[in-house]
Amino acid sequence: MNKSSTTVPIQFIHNLLNGLTLEAEQRTAYLQRVGIPPDLLDEASARVTTDQFAGLYRLLAREYDDETPGLFSRPLRGGTLKFLCLSVIESSNLIAALYRYTQFFRLLLDDLEFELDSRDGLVRLALIPKANKVRQNHFAQEMMLKLAHGMASWLAGRKMPLARIDFTYSKPAHVSEYVFLYPGPAYFDQPVTALYFESAQLQIPIRQDKHSLSEFLARAPADWMFVSFAERIVSHRVREHLEKRLDQATTIEDVAKALHFSLRTLSRRLGEEGTSFQAIKDELRRDVAIQKLTKTRLPVALIGNQVGFDDPTTFHRAFKKWTGSPPGAYRRGKK
Repeated sequence: MNKSSTTVPIQFIHNLLNGLTLEAEQRTAYLQRVGIPPDLLDEASARVTTDQFAGLYRLLAREYDDETPGLFSRPLRGGTLKFLCLSVIESSNLIAALYRYTQFFRLLLDDLEFELDSRDGLVRLALIPKANKVRQNHFAQEMMLKLAHGMASWLAGRKMPLARIDFTYSKPAHVSEYVFLYPGPAYFDQPVTALYFESAQLQIPIRQDKHSLSEFLARAPADWMFVSFAERIVSHRVREHLEKRLDQATTIEDVAKALHFSLRTLSRRLGEEGTSFQAIKDELRRDVAIQKLTKTRLPVALIGNQVGFDDPTTFHRAFKKWTGSPPGAYRRGKK
């Protein structure tokens, strides 16, 4: 599974920290240990890399011996994910693995349960909150849905498409991120929160074993939260094409030709996915710039040039518009 160069909103970090009772000094120390400048928490438009999010998640899981840090009334002790994987890896196919997934958490969690059923050629995995804390915590629900989907993709050895994803709540502020989180159409204000798979997709055998498990666990939660589905979603294909040519003046006409679309069809398909060519290009520039600022010591002007800005002032202006902070703010977390 190829990990994307995407970043995530700072709200993801707030959500991760909110489940724990932390003193300000302790919170700052945790953020600095994974290279996140604490000042970014005060900027609503700030972003962090997926590596930083995953690093903070793993750090908190270790510190609190809870693989879902503070999300539920009962902690999931270290080793829970490993035993979950061991319990599903011997399944005959993916639908059997999903059934074991539902039963595993029925034994461990009091705050929610999963229901698995099939109708009209679709298999539905529904998440049913049993406590107000989880009912109101959309982040906790999304984490458990992403775990189910990410595990199914890992077990299949390929990226599992979804027929649809339903959420009981209204569109969140970060709804534009859903195209990177869920490979299928998302619907809000629905009666139940659920993932829908095509039944035929779940009949394939398990393609993982105990030898591949350690690598999957070592990268958690990155592999089951942030998976690229480029071959299925047009906006991802556009992003991948642009990423190799960021320092070039690539136009939408160039991309349409390279991806074998007419200009009109490409624009329409992107619109159906809730985005546009310019939005994809700007988001990619933003994300790659953040990756380089947090992972390298390259001069800011050079990073701007590498993401397509000849003028450093123009890059600074654009970066502050994207994130609410100047590029230098993303260097304060590096040691």
